[in-house]
Amino acid sequence: MKFSVYQISRQGGRERNEDRMGYAYTRESGLFVLADGMGGHPEGAMAAQLALQTLSAYFQKAANPTVREVPEFLSSALMAAHHQIIRYAAEKGMLDTPRTTLVAAVMERGHIHWVHCGDSRLYVVRDNELLTRTRDHSYMEQQAHLGRNTEHINRNILFTCLGSPAKPVYDLSGPVQLMQGDRVLLCSDGLWGTVEDDEIVNELSTRPLEQAVPDLVETALRRGGQRCDNVTVLAMEWETVDEYQTTRVSTEDIEDGVFASTIQSGVPDPTIEDLDDAAIEKSIAEINAAIARTAAARNA
Repeated sequence: MKFSVYQISRQGGRERNEDRMGYAYTRESGLFVLADGMGGHPEGAMAAQLALQTLSAYFQKAANPTVREVPEFLSSALMAAHHQIIRYAAEKGMLDTPRTTLVAAVMERGHIHWVHCGDSRLYVVRDNELLTRTRDHSYMEQQAHLGRNTEHINRNILFTCLGSPAKPVYDLSGPVQLMQGDRVLLCSDGLWGTVEDDEIVNELSTRPLEQAVPDLVETALRRGGQRCDNVTVLAMEWETVDEYQTTRVSTEDIEDGVFASTIQSGVPDPTIEDLDDAAIEKSIAEINAAIARTAAARNA
């Protein structure tokens, strides 16, 4: 398995950059993950980092050297990340939970599957055209899909994310068979908020990743001005063995059982219990009870 990869994250006009991204791979499988910690809630960067670390730990456990059931893996890993964030908030006695969006893809056996929650996006570009992209879990995108006017809707209003006191809504997509030259781009809303889809497709189609991706990021920052959101992009180009010409990432020399990752470790390997809905709901109930107690005390 061989592919080119390029990643970049730039802080915009925000106080801090709470976006996180990374990828991991074995000899025959690759995981690409991007999370955007949500402002307006505490420790968005921690939520994003926990999400990445949890997916990386699950991937390391599941990819031997491929993931047996990719959709089930993505669902389980996403819910485990949600649980890790909820548990982190409960253990710290936080009255509000850290929250993050998430988009993640697994590439193996010449196919790609992906999952997303929130408004961080995945694009697949083939032969100078947009093959597909994720649909945001936002009120604006929901109304646009129904053909309604979205001019006065705030694009930042999401109806789901990881870490909220409700079970996340997420979409699984794929598999899509990868072809030579396919480009896959994961990004935070800092990119697509100011750069149109057709511009993203054009840049990815006509220039090498190492030129197209940083230029797209610079365009987003310039258009966003002083109040620009953080802009984070992780992009990959699929290349068949026979036509492989770059030297970005090759897994041919990796031995079975070996795992490589750009994602910082720190979360213990999750256990099966981490996936239990009852445990997640218990943590949520504890946080909601703490919020209710605080509200009652203020009104007393």
